[in-house]
This record gives sequence, structure tokens and C-alpha cells, in this order.
Amino acid sequence: MQDFLQQTLSGKPPQQRQGSNAHLQWQWHDEGILSLTPHAPTQQALVLSAGVHGNETAPVEILNLLLKPLLRGDQPLAVRLLVILGNPEALRSGKRYQQYDINRLFGGRWQKVPDLPEAQRTLQLEQALERFWHECRDHEVRWHLDLHTAIRGSYHARFGVMPLNPQPWPDDFLHWLAAAELEALVFHRSPGGTFTHYSCEHHDAASCTLELGKALPFGENDLSQFAAVQLALAALLYGEPLPEVREQPRHYRVAQQITRHSDEFVLHMGPETLNFTAFPQGTLLAEEGETRYYVQQAREYVLFPNPHVAAGLRAGLMLVEENAQTQALTL
Repeated sequence: MQDFLQQTLSGKPPQQRQGSNAHLQWQWHDEGILSLTPHAPTQQALVLSAGVHGNETAPVEILNLLLKPLLRGDQPLAVRLLVILGNPEALRSGKRYQQYDINRLFGGRWQKVPDLPEAQRTLQLEQALERFWHECRDHEVRWHLDLHTAIRGSYHARFGVMPLNPQPWPDDFLHWLAAAELEALVFHRSPGGTFTHYSCEHHDAASCTLELGKALPFGENDLSQFAAVQLALAALLYGEPLPEVREQPRHYRVAQQITRHSDEFVLHMGPETLNFTAFPQGTLLAEEGETRYYVQQAREYVLFPNPHVAAGLRAGLMLVEENAQTQALTL
């Protein structure tokens, strides 16, 4: 198998489901799920996922470019690797999802909509991670990087969303995120149904959702704006030196969540509102019946505003920026 993306988009399994080259063994486990195991001993187990949302194509293209030299045997593999294209059916249709957002269903939340294809796919992905992490040796470091793009434009073109984690984040993990030139990191303070929260909560993996630019169709992405991320991923996969850290990302924490419950929901932000737009204290953000959402802190920044989500899902997050002293106390 030479092209993991094209094989997945074809909807057919490869004629050969496993193989090897001078550096590694590979195995096609199921649609969009591929493991690569180096012949040489390794100290790290890494999950790289993309395409959880089918209209977010830039990370899928980057991931496929990095995989090709590994599958050809042109590059050594420095980690034990599981590669996942999360929602192949949505990728084929160019839609964010078919019926329900997979990235709200992890951690068993798929049981709320058990008859939907996305629920069955989420269970399949949880089982794939369970098998992969079960094979981990005690000395292996566990990382999960889930690559996305945002629906809207952003004042930070590249940023990471960190799930709730009661443990301190490993220094080498934060260093890698800075080397990938992420401009901001957003730290959750409550559990969620995302892929990375599942990895962190259930498998003790250092995990991050990387948001890279804006969602565009296949072939319309300017991958040059993500060159630093691609270089940092290549260093991780091939065992090469990381790019030098030019600047530390700004840190934000989630202050409140805006949730849509019914058709009465109104978000007071236009489609032109960028991620990380700042609002002063007292601003009315959204309303639904008698419920009102206001800016509570002196200044809050919006992330992922979307009035069209399904009932019960997040229609936006409001963030506050943390200074260096606050970060030291909370990370």
C-alpha cells in the first residue's frame, strides 16, 4: 500500500492488509486505521489522527504526505505509530459529519445515539485505541495528536486545545507544541466527548487537538502555512531534531461554555466573527428563552462560535488569557 488516504477514500480494503519494509511493519486494521511498528526498539507510542470532521482536509493531506516515505521505506520510523482517519464517509462527502459529530461521542457518549453510523464508528475508534495502548510497554511514552481545522478564521492561525488533565503536562510535550509554532494553547477545565479527552482520561496519554487554519476542500489548502507543524511531525516520526522554538504560545483557559438547547437559541455573533475575538465584560453573547450568556470576566475571547450545532451541543467557548504567574499555578 503506497497511499493511505486514497486507499481509505476508495472505500475498499487494500489487496494486502499487512506488509513490511527495511524499517517497519504495517497493518491495515480497518477502514482508515493503520498501525506501523518499527523494527528497531522505540521509547514512544504515538497516535496521529485526522479527518474526524470530513471537511477538514489540510491535516489529512499533511498526514498522508508524512506517511508516504514511511510506507515506501524511504524513512526510518522512530515511534510505534497508530494512524487514524476518523470519519472516512464524511471525508468522501466533504461534510463535517453525516448525522452527528463524532468528536462529541467519545468516552461512551456514543451510547446516547447507538443507531447512528457515527456512534458505531466512535466505538470502533475507541476499540482501536484500546488495542494500541494495551500493547504499550511500561517504558513507552504515550502521545495523541488529533489534527483539525477550524470552521472560521482565527486571530491565531495555529492553536492547540488541551483536554482536562489532573496531571501536569509533560515538559517535552509542551516543548513539541511550541516547536510546531502553535500560537496559542487552550486548556479545558471540564471533561468532554472529544477524541483527545478520551485518550487522556482513559489511557493516560498526553494529548492535544491541533487546529490548523480554516476548513477547505481537498486540493484548496495552502499547506505552506503549516510548514512548522509538518516539520515538527516529521521530526517526531523520523527521529530528526525538532525545529528551534521561536516563541512560546499564549495560554488561555476555558471560562464558560455556550450551549444550544433548542431552535430558540440566538448567538449574537455574525459569521465574520473570528476565533479569539475579544469581548468586554457585560457583553450579551447569546440567549435562548430566558437564558442569557454574558461576558463574566473583564475580557473574554470566543472560540468555535457556531449557532447551527445540534441541540445539546456546544455553540461556543469563552476563554480568558492566563499570564505567566497563573500558568505556573494551574498547569
